Amino acid sequence: MSYQLRKNFKLFTLNSNPELAAEIADHLGCQLGKSSITRFSDGEVQINIEESVRGADVFLIQSTSQPGNENVMELLIMIDALKRASANSINVVIPYYGYARQDRKAASREPITAKLVANMLEKAGATHIITMDLHAPQLQGFFNMPVDQLLGGTILSKHFTDKALDDAIVVAPDNGGLGRARKLADQLDVPIGFIDKRQMKPDEPETVNIVGDIKGKNVIIIVDIVDTAVTVSAAADVLIENGAKAVYACCTHAVLSGQAVQKLENSALTELIVTNTIHVPEEKRIEKLTILSVAALLAEAIEHVHNEKPVTPLFE
Repeated sequence: MSYQLRKNFKLFTLNSNPELAAEIADHLGCQLGKSSITRFSDGEVQINIEESVRGADVFLIQSTSQPGNENVMELLIMIDALKRASANSINVVIPYYGYARQDRKAASREPITAKLVANMLEKAGATHIITMDLHAPQLQGFFNMPVDQLLGGTILSKHFTDKALDDAIVVAPDNGGLGRARKLADQLDVPIGFIDKRQMKPDEPETVNIVGDIKGKNVIIIVDIVDTAVTVSAAADVLIENGAKAVYACCTHAVLSGQAVQKLENSALTELIVTNTIHVPEEKRIEKLTILSVAALLAEAIEHVHNEKPVTPLFE
């Protein structure tokens, strides 16, 4: 697809996911802006923008994934640099918005980091956010600026449509993921189930019930994030023990921290399908892992925003 970009368009990337940024630039048919990121001797981030951005419509790509603190600071400092260099607009493309899991006070004296990071981005000078699959959709309301949240479900569902699995069923690994599972089941036109986990008393073992007919079927688990991989690994093992033919899992964001890769290797999962909103290093790219690209979707969203076209068609 050929995109029309005005002369004032600029696309920059930081260190979190340069491969995705290069792919987006390739789709848009443009060059990435020139900038350098160095560190002072004590580790402080130093950024230099090596071309004029005065009056430019700037798009800046950075996931706030591991190392989260470093990537957040890089992003804030770059936004400040762009603002002070007289950029006309600063559109921040955050494929994975970190610090989103603390989105409410679940107990006394807890922070709400999702709101804190939103405040910092706004204070730094961001004018528009483009992101993918927020941990909770209502996080859009934490920003006092336009937020376009793209969804990875279409990319994931196309993968399973192309696989043409027989006797498929989508299963939510817990009650909280039912909405996400229902959406994927509708896209694939297959039934839905869920794993109901209950603990009646603190000192009693957890009981696990599978709601839905999974015997002899290809089961698809969907979650938004795979972090430690405990949830999807345990769910896959339970489903196989209860008669599932094979278990596939999918998510938008592959955090894969700690021993996640080993857990996936040792689990009953046949395949884990993720997107490249977070860069997955070579040592984590195991045979069970399939990575799908979101570059085309993000490039189209960037072009729509830049040319003041509606983003709504990207959700259909």
